[in-house]
Formats: sequence, structure tokens, C-alpha cells
Amino acid sequence: MSALHGWIILDKPLGLGSTQAVSAIKRGLRTAGLGKAKVGHGGTLDPLASGVLPIALGEATKLAGRMLDSDKIYDFTVRFGVQTDTLDAEGTAIATSDVRPTRAALDAVLPRFTGPIDQMPPAFSALKVDGRRAYDLARAGEEVVLASRAVTVHALSVEAASGEPLPEATLRAHVSKGTYIRSLARDIALALDTVGHVTHLRRVKAGPFDLDQAISLDKWDEAAKARTLEHLLLPLRAGLDDIPALPLTPDQAGALRQGRVLVGMQAADGATFATFQDTPVALVEVRGGEVRVIRGFNL
Repeated sequence: MSALHGWIILDKPLGLGSTQAVSAIKRGLRTAGLGKAKVGHGGTLDPLASGVLPIALGEATKLAGRMLDSDKIYDFTVRFGVQTDTLDAEGTAIATSDVRPTRAALDAVLPRFTGPIDQMPPAFSALKVDGRRAYDLARAGEEVVLASRAVTVHALSVEAASGEPLPEATLRAHVSKGTYIRSLARDIALALDTVGHVTHLRRVKAGPFDLDQAISLDKWDEAAKARTLEHLLLPLRAGLDDIPALPLTPDQAGALRQGRVLVGMQAADGATFATFQDTPVALVEVRGGEVRVIRGFNL
């Protein structure tokens, strides 16, 4: 079997980190006799979170960075009345409140967290402070002070909320790169004059990929044993569905493969997916009729 190039969209289970998920994909490749393929993930997902984890194989790993920068959609449940040090169910309670919000109050505060916002990341995060991971410092009992960051919440809605006042609520958030859902839940609870933490977190979309395309690790393992992994693979171009394609002539394709700049091209400015007879050639940037390679593909 030839080397695989493309995407596996994993429905990551609870309890598994993103790096462990990549290791599981690599094990499957070895089982199927494809042990030397490059593998990388397109966006960290905590062990306590489940859902869409794009995993790039072969030449698709050149697009993993672009996937990290993409928007994400999450479903998450906030339990009101207790805040933990980790802002999720794994942590230790550090604040409590008897206040429980009404549904009307919850609906009223959500517009304050929609659009561009400044957000303080959780102390238990992978951000670095003086070269050390924030979560390592926090676990060691050291005080962690992180700078706030500008993020964008494109949409925020209530998916489920029962009881009045509310013991908890499930929301859906469409967010930009760098948004921490645990911080968003903390801040929504504080705006409701109470405290809260996340008890359930599921990524339902990452970039162009959603749960409809996702597979379980069990399905991956079964296909690996049957040596039918290629049937689960989405093409490299699936990670570029949000940008237009640019068909090339043989000469143009050859020039881009050599890293040369094409001039006088009739194409709209911006990122473009250059192809020759359905074969991906490069992710390119078009400016004023000039086409420059951002990432070339060896296919």
C-alpha cells in the first residue's frame, strides 16, 4: 500500500490527550504496514474534552498549522455554584455561591460575551510563563498570572437549560483561535453574580471538519487490522474547502514546484489552492496577479 496523504477526523474520546490520539493513529498505521507516515494534529483537545480532532497524515501535515488557526465550535455545560482551580470537574473547589441564575438572566448576559472580547486564560493551561507551562506552575502551587488576550466569540447560544433557577446550562460557542471555553464559562457565571465550572466539553467542529466526518478509535483500529485505512481518509484538499482552487497548466505547476513566482495570473487576491489535474500542487498566496507558494506538496 502506498503512503497516505490526507486527514483522519477523530471523534476523540474522554481521557485521551491530543498527543496520545496521534500515537493511537500511528499504531494503526504500523498495524496496516504504513509505519513511516508523518502524523500531526490540527488543534489540541484536553483529555476532559471529546469531539472533533483533525489528524493530518503525510503531506497534509503541512496544513496542520493552518488548522490550528481556524475557528472552532464547542458544546459545553456550565454547573453553577462552584468554581474550581482548573475551571472544570477535575479541579478542587476554590469558590462557592448559593446564587443560581434564571434562564432570562442567562439569555441577557450572553450578548456581552459575543463578538471581540478580552479573556484571561485559565491558570491550568498549556501557555508558557518564563519558559514553563502554566499548568505545571499551578500544580506546584505557584501563583500563575497570565496576560489577557483578545479573542472573538462569533456566536453563543443556549442549547439546553432546565429548572428555574438553573443548576446548570449547556451552551454552544463558535469561537476564534485561542479562545478558552473554561474561561468563557467562568466569566459568564461571574456576570450572573455566581460562580461556575465546566462539567462537559465537546468540540463539534474544527475548521471545515465536523462530527459527521469523525470516526472512533475503535473504527480506526478495525480498519488498520483489515488494512483498509485509505477508506477512512479524507483528501488533503478537504482541509482547504474554505478557499478557492486555482487550476494550473503543466508549465505553471512545474514552476510552482520549483518555488518560482507566477505572474500575470487571473485570480482573486488571497489564499488559493493550486492544483494540476486534481493533484494538489501548493497552497499559494495571490497578490496583484502574482502567485507565491506558501506550502508546496510533494505529490
